Amino acid sequence: MWVHKGLKRPNFAIVPRQGQESVWDYPRPPAVVADRRKVEIFSKDGRLIGRSERSVRILETASPPTFYIPAEDVFVDLSLCEDSSFCEWKGRASYFLYRGDKLAWRYDEPAEPFKRIEGCYSFYASLANCLVDGEQVRAQEGGFYGGWITNDIVGPFKGDAESMGW
Repeated sequence: MWVHKGLKRPNFAIVPRQGQESVWDYPRPPAVVADRRKVEIFSKDGRLIGRSERSVRILETASPPTFYIPAEDVFVDLSLCEDSSFCEWKGRASYFLYRGDKLAWRYDEPAEPFKRIEGCYSFYASLANCLVDGEQVRAQEGGFYGGWITNDIVGPFKGDAESMGW
């Protein structure tokens, strides 16, 4: 049973400085927050995949934010792959390929509190070059997770090698 719900930061969490957010202060169930910073996604070979100033962040205890951008702000064709997963909060996710790599996912029929991300795409920072207001995003560890780590986010993060047992 997951005991951390963003109500009390655990002793092992990094204390955020001014202008930073601790992932241990994020709620469970997750919050849905509009974000107007410029988000850009580039393929590893430099092609612009998407750009948006109207993304939505999902903020969940212990995880770096996932950024979702509207489908109309994605400039390349993504192909649906057979993989899917189920989130206890958002529902069923579909995954999408770009040039043979599973690069993105979306929720076509998310649960009611998450309707703002319906049809929007989120991208793996480990497989693309993602930027938030020009800052290079660092990928959340773990092949399944898709959180985006920027300098204004502190952890430690779910998926880190040290995170066993959280």
